[in-house]
Amino acid sequence: MSGEGQRFSGQVAVVTGAAEGIGFHLAARLAREGARVVLLDRQSALLESSAAQISGSGWKVADVADDAAVCAAFGSIMEEYGRIDIAVNCAGIVGPNARRLTEVGVDEFDEVYAVNLRGSFLVTKYASNHMEKAGYGRILLFASIAGKEGNAGMCAYSATKAGVIGLAKSAGKDFAETGITVNAIAPAVIRTGMVEALDQWQVDYMTEKIPMKRCGTLDEVAALACWIVSREASFTTGAVFDLSGGRATY
Repeated sequence: MSGEGQRFSGQVAVVTGAAEGIGFHLAARLAREGARVVLLDRQSALLESSAAQISGSGWKVADVADDAAVCAAFGSIMEEYGRIDIAVNCAGIVGPNARRLTEVGVDEFDEVYAVNLRGSFLVTKYASNHMEKAGYGRILLFASIAGKEGNAGMCAYSATKAGVIGLAKSAGKDFAETGITVNAIAPAVIRTGMVEALDQWQVDYMTEKIPMKRCGTLDEVAALACWIVSREASFTTGAVFDLSGGRATY
């Protein structure tokens, strides 16, 4: 792929939700650009298979919603690799969709919160703990255009992704003088397995809002993400990058 070099040579990158979708695609590109990549996911069988497809990569089974599991995973990576330069949290779930707020159960809402927002918090917390000692790090969280505008039929997803935006902005300021940057990407619809599982009404609703009238591609996500977590992006923190085909209005 054009534009790829070895800009991550010597660096260790941790990517969550990396068994498939955006996480896997991004992990593969980071590896092609020289990073030693560790894939994290709770889907153990799929994770092992995915890691086998990326030369030189490692993998750890962990649920990002589990405090002890995330802490242990990052500690284990530090012991094995000696450093963590990049952490990208791609793990996320959609939860209830094509349903009004009154039709969503508290347990369903809490499950989406635990993965999307608590997971982002935990990855940021434990990655930054190790990065701060080295005086360098790049943390990237995945929000969504739904977190900015709110998608009808997706209250839990929209609310938790709005929380991810607030988290990135706050954490970016917390670590602004440490050499660590914390940023987020807010994509519109990216064609992945997670999107394929949505109700078709929901997909049509979201796609119609995109001026380009198409979904984003995995290559487009990876290209932006890799710049954000590179050394080139040294004066950008607490930022939310739109990847929306023109949908974003602020």
